[in-house]
Amino acid sequence: MATIALPRILRIGGGARQEIVEVLATLGLARPLIVTDGYLAGSGWVAELLADLATAGLEARVFADVLPDPTVATVRAGLAFLQAGDHDCLLGFGGGSPIDTAKAIAMLAVHGEPMQAYKTPHVQDAPGLPIIAIPTTAGTGSEATRFTIVTDEVTDEKMLCAGLAYLPTAALVDYELTLTKPRRLTADTGIDSLTHAIEAYVSRRANPFTDAMALSAMRLIAPNIRKVCEAPHDRPAREAMMLGATQAGVAFSNASVALVHGMSRPIGAHFHVPHGLSNAMLLPAVTRFSAPAAPGRYADCARAMGVVKEGEGDQSAVARLLAELDALNRDLGVPSPRAYGCDPGRWRALLPTMVEQAMASGSPANNPRTPTPAEMLALYEACWD
Repeated sequence: MATIALPRILRIGGGARQEIVEVLATLGLARPLIVTDGYLAGSGWVAELLADLATAGLEARVFADVLPDPTVATVRAGLAFLQAGDHDCLLGFGGGSPIDTAKAIAMLAVHGEPMQAYKTPHVQDAPGLPIIAIPTTAGTGSEATRFTIVTDEVTDEKMLCAGLAYLPTAALVDYELTLTKPRRLTADTGIDSLTHAIEAYVSRRANPFTDAMALSAMRLIAPNIRKVCEAPHDRPAREAMMLGATQAGVAFSNASVALVHGMSRPIGAHFHVPHGLSNAMLLPAVTRFSAPAAPGRYADCARAMGVVKEGEGDQSAVARLLAELDALNRDLGVPSPRAYGCDPGRWRALLPTMVEQAMASGSPANNPRTPTPAEMLALYEACWD
């Protein structure tokens, strides 16, 4: 039996962001704290959002100090900002970092610090303040998930925090917000969403509902990810990527991610590699390691991605999937950790810690082939260059 949890309201399509007033009214909310980053605060998008709220007579304040890979200190600062005002909900506006920060603040506002007390295996289902998510990237799927990621800057650990407390009450999914995103961000977030879909489908916790979401996401993402990198104003491709990212988020929120994500988080925490990029660094090698344990599942992924010729069997389909993942990284300029600039001595020294943190997250246990610590160490070494 599968238990499925979704946002109460999902509004999807061009211009969805402009329905924020109506959504707040539907939910009986009127005093949002907007959580975003400095770039978006200066882009004009936040000003538009504030203007729409003001026209409806709603007062909002803006916390714009979110940084990439939000830390405990960032969340604590946001919590203090919230408590200095009078707010009945949080509006996460941005990519994964602002939305994840809003989730953490919303939970702590009701249940109290420290953030470290809520990392997995703890599950926080009791609700915090309501969360409305407006994603500006087609990648993390955070607008539809019951997870948040916060880095403990003392231990350099990306803490996975899970539970219904982090599931947005509503999400406004507007692909128009992605039209001006730069190529690197578009590529990294696109591979992130593809990884979500693949891992949700091959996860040991997959179920028929999440299978349908994951396969649909792959059908949308795979033929469009190169298009949006080469032609950023291709609106149908951008729309497909945004919908695919949300569907992939729904899928992994209800089936969980697996080994790629478990290994990716420590790379991001220790070397400050963007999350989607660290996933991309790992995806081909981890798929090669995992595919023998679930060839039919990985073959289904290849077929959904459109890289298999009619009549080909599972073995050939898996080979085509592996070739496509390698080609995708080449085409989108995904560097190895070495080429990215990670310090080789520090990489080697931190390998045992990264393995330990990946294991502790619980994600590797969902993988079709559960790695030993030695096998995970070998995968990190294989991905280095």
